[in-house]
Amino acid sequence: MKSSIPLLSISLLAMITACNGQVKKEEKEALVKQPARVVKTAIGSITLPPPYATESKSKNSKVIGWPEGKTPKAPEGFTVTKFADGFENPRWSYIGPNNDIFVVESGTRTSKNQIIILRDKDKDGVFETREIFLKDLNKPLGMLILKDFFYVANTDGLYRYPYKNAPLKLETKGEKIVELPAGGYNNHWTRSLLTNPEGTKIYIGVGSGSNVGENGMDKEIRRAAILEINPDGTGEKIYAEGLRNPMGMDWNPANKKELWTAVNERDELGDDLVPDYITSVKRGGFYGWPYSYFGSIPDPRLKGERKDLVEKAIVPDVPVGAHTASLGLAFYRKNAFPAKYKNGAFVGQHGSWNRSVISGYKVLFVPFKNGKPSGKPEDFLTGFISDADKAEVYGRPVAVTVMNDGSLLVNDDSGNTIWKVTANK
Repeated sequence: MKSSIPLLSISLLAMITACNGQVKKEEKEALVKQPARVVKTAIGSITLPPPYATESKSKNSKVIGWPEGKTPKAPEGFTVTKFADGFENPRWSYIGPNNDIFVVESGTRTSKNQIIILRDKDKDGVFETREIFLKDLNKPLGMLILKDFFYVANTDGLYRYPYKNAPLKLETKGEKIVELPAGGYNNHWTRSLLTNPEGTKIYIGVGSGSNVGENGMDKEIRRAAILEINPDGTGEKIYAEGLRNPMGMDWNPANKKELWTAVNERDELGDDLVPDYITSVKRGGFYGWPYSYFGSIPDPRLKGERKDLVEKAIVPDVPVGAHTASLGLAFYRKNAFPAKYKNGAFVGQHGSWNRSVISGYKVLFVPFKNGKPSGKPEDFLTGFISDADKAEVYGRPVAVTVMNDGSLLVNDDSGNTIWKVTANK
């Protein structure tokens, strides 16, 4: 294994401190009396309530599965079909250069922690071959093919395997090229992957190990961050930090050097705090976690710590709803969908647990114009909620992946299905 020295930015070195995350009753009462905060974002102003304006509630959804013949709902002019099913928590997908589709099964106790390959040899839009491509992994998520290597991001490390001639089963021996911090709060086990357009750098999204650093910030080294490495695992740098759980990553089609990510924000401040978001990511940028949110709004549980970091925290670009578990992100570069979708972003929302009324459980579309967000997020794929009052859902969308033919794949991990959205001709 190549050495991977835990590199720390100056701010993370300074952030090694502990917090207990406790706010006394009288402190909460005082906070509730504070005025709402108005924050200017890339799509206009957003009004955020004071912390604890509503009590923090747990409301876990119950997945009841999809009735025969029922599918999610797309806007008029689109058709939704079942692309593949019979998985065990198909959390993430990746499309290779030859159009092979790789699907990760991971994230639950019964997941097989393996990668399935779907091959459409005659390119008619229907795969003929389905095989186990790679197994015996440790909570895999991110996948990447770069030159003659297949990369897999397990929860505890990045592995690469020699990869030639597009095999249906990967039987070469993998090498662990980067050690990654594992374990932590609320299933922040995922490690997403992306390469730059030139193929000279790899980016790894690593979520926090806690809600707001309550286990001690010494446990958060190289977490709540996007790491940048060379393809052989060397040269690690922290590209950006203060991102509580950066999952989906993609490059802005209008600006191929502008990295974007979907971030799953913190819990237990009330129904409408803190909104998840998608945002452009500045090299060396700090995005607030755990000391502040949406710029310089301090988290009361940190009791005024690290004011120097709070002052420089960057406001994220596009809020997409509190507790929606916004995880998937993909820009639409193809031409098969109507023109309004060109260069916009799809966001997969896995759905809430920390809200009195469930939120998320859908795929959003964020319009872009001239490389900038140009409107508020709008519903694109819905129908996952069966009964909101009972918190019953048919499934939970997560990864969103644009196929080479321009259709959209949506991984419904709890429904064990991958849905395909196609524009009608």
